[in-house]
Amino acid sequence: MGFFSDFKASLMKGDVLSLATAVVIGAAFGKVIASAVEDVIMPVVGLITGGVDFTTKFIALNGQNYTDLAAAKTAGAAVITYGNLVQAIINFVIISLFIFVILRAAEKSKKKEEVIVAASGPTQEELLTQIRDLLKK
Repeated sequence: MGFFSDFKASLMKGDVLSLATAVVIGAAFGKVIASAVEDVIMPVVGLITGGVDFTTKFIALNGQNYTDLAAAKTAGAAVITYGNLVQAIINFVIISLFIFVILRAAEKSKKKEEVIVAASGPTQEELLTQIRDLLKK
């Protein structure tokens, strides 16, 4: 009985709940970023590269020229799909840029909030001076 109550107490600690929350939010944020990359940014990249679909680029190791990847795989040829690597690198760069922009905006927003909060009230010295003056009366 002690094991399960200890396990339950461990799960209910703030660190574990914060981690679980971060994982769920991270997964949801990952879907948003994936959608932004696939649905918004990659069409623009496709336009810039002349409509090239990198995922269809491959090299057949048997030396044959195949019209597409499906034909090469149907023929049983070993293939290096270098286009998938190029696509993954492009996705990584775009996602990294996207996250950088979001974090930069959040950082600037946080700094503005800190400035507003710091400037809004009297300083500790001013409060102590007011207390001293009130005690003198």
